[in-house]
Amino acid sequence: MRRPTIYDVAARAGVSKSLVSLVMRNSSQVSDEKRAAVLAAVAELDYTPSRLAAGLAGTRTRSIGVVVDDFSNLWFVEALAGLRAALRADGYALSIADAHLNAHLDIDPLDAFRALRVDGIVIAGEVSADAVERSGVPAVVLGTRAVSAPRVPVIASDEAAGGRLATRHLLGLGHRRIVCVSGPGASATERARGYVAAMTEARLEPLVVPADATGEDAARAAMAPLFAGPSAGGRPAGRSRARPTAVFAVNDPMAVGVIGAAVDAGLAVPRGLSVVGYDDSPLAAYGLIALTTISGDPAELGEAAGEALLALLSGTAAESRIFPPRIVVRASTAGIPHV
Repeated sequence: MRRPTIYDVAARAGVSKSLVSLVMRNSSQVSDEKRAAVLAAVAELDYTPSRLAAGLAGTRTRSIGVVVDDFSNLWFVEALAGLRAALRADGYALSIADAHLNAHLDIDPLDAFRALRVDGIVIAGEVSADAVERSGVPAVVLGTRAVSAPRVPVIASDEAAGGRLATRHLLGLGHRRIVCVSGPGASATERARGYVAAMTEARLEPLVVPADATGEDAARAAMAPLFAGPSAGGRPAGRSRARPTAVFAVNDPMAVGVIGAAVDAGLAVPRGLSVVGYDDSPLAAYGLIALTTISGDPAELGEAAGEALLALLSGTAAESRIFPPRIVVRASTAGIPHV
């Protein structure tokens, strides 16, 4: 069955299309009698305004575009919940694009949102500064990202401080052979930088093991050589240094990959290896994992990003905000093993 249009509503109410548009925008220029007639027609026809049509007409679409890095990273679940909570009262809908999902098409997701005429954008993934400028709408950066653009506030946790916090926790447990497994992206880089700073302050040699992605499989593959048994020469296979007693992974899925590599090598966590993750994602609290992790409270960050965007949409300036992280201690860390 054909969906009713704004013209059908106008015909049913006996008014013009432009007057229906005014009612849909809650304009004060409409008389109570005409407003009641239009709203009655809307209800009778079960009419839903087209956001795209509103955008083409030059009015607000009440939609917000959100760019994320990777849907598989559960950090985004809580961040989006906070963002939705902030925007719900003002009636905004969220449209979400994974920056990597359609990377093979060589299309910047911000350009796609521009075509859809969204009212604002939340950047929770890596995009180009040029695309932010081209979008022509208010934007907020959520999390630590490489993108930097004028008049775009950043709402993030202090990632470097989180890396230091994780490393100092392990140092406090007596660990000295602590490795960091990191991956691509500005956020991972900052967290690894905090690890290096804490190790340097403790006068210990840092070792950052790079993975080619920020997921479980990538971390498992990157860490496997460090956990391999001794070679014929008495050293760990593939490495010239002793096997670590603790690992800091720059996100929770990578920490799970580290645990998998440790189990493959016959190491128990935490008795044979302590592991710290980052983000305090839902999987960190699972009983079988019980992961010690750093929390930047993504729900709080998402809500703050939504509030900043609402301010920009109302014509008010919004400032960048950096939140302090905290550590959530669970069962994946313990005192140094006697090895």
